[in-house]
Amino acid sequence: MNNLRLADGRTLEYLVAGPEDGTPLVFHHGTPFAAIVFDPLVEAAARHGLRTVVYSRPGYAGSSPQPGRTVASAAEDTAALLAELGAERFVTVGWSGGGPHALACAALLPGRCVAAATVAGVAPYRAEGLDWLDGMGTENVEEFAAATAGAEPLTAYLSEQAAGLAHVQGAQVAAALGDLITDVDRKALTDAFADYAAAAFRKSVSAGVAGWRDDDLAFIADWGFDLAAVQTPVAIWQGAEDRMVPFAHGRWLASHVSGAAERLRPAEGHLSLVVDRFGDVVGELAARLG
Repeated sequence: MNNLRLADGRTLEYLVAGPEDGTPLVFHHGTPFAAIVFDPLVEAAARHGLRTVVYSRPGYAGSSPQPGRTVASAAEDTAALLAELGAERFVTVGWSGGGPHALACAALLPGRCVAAATVAGVAPYRAEGLDWLDGMGTENVEEFAAATAGAEPLTAYLSEQAAGLAHVQGAQVAAALGDLITDVDRKALTDAFADYAAAAFRKSVSAGVAGWRDDDLAFIADWGFDLAAVQTPVAIWQGAEDRMVPFAHGRWLASHVSGAAERLRPAEGHLSLVVDRFGDVVGELAARLG
């Protein structure tokens, strides 16, 4: 794990894996999650000559909190990280809560961000024509009810939830996800992937819930950029068997992100999509590099 000192005094923890001369694939993790290596994802990227770069968003694990951050803030942190790595061009993937942050890079770092993909990424909270909570599991409905009530109720709610994640083990992940998990996703929780998810959950709450809280507050606020003005090629991957981020979010994004390629998969879920399709996702991004 590496630490980058940012211009505003914050610390950003990050990891790099894969070919040293590879174009960076910046992977924006979900919510709550943190920077952890999962070898199959790194290997999938490496097969396409990509170097995996993952950082913990502000407030998670070793990354300093950034109260009041927006989704757009991710582009500035990504640019600083790329400068540290000496990289000009990159591609990016955002999974789940990372989806909006990948879109921020696509929108705000044009030219540098050659291509982007969201994998089960959420749509804007006030998206016109979208019932944002419809189809989500009970835990998400409760969480975002707390988020709309304000920072203090949300912090209290997440602190209770974090207690269940602080020591979670791989065999317990399915139960911990409760109503958020479908049969398709339960099957995707193989030993290795479950252990990875458990480690990332534990790390995500190791320094408290600031990162989780600020993710949620950023999701329900203005994201800070115009999806209809995105010039970077974007692919929207979404599964219909998803109770964390419902299928309608993917459909909405596919029709509102300028020029987006629609990759909607009826048989996939929130977890299975990244387990089964990540190679396809990164292969499409790598092809954009020419």
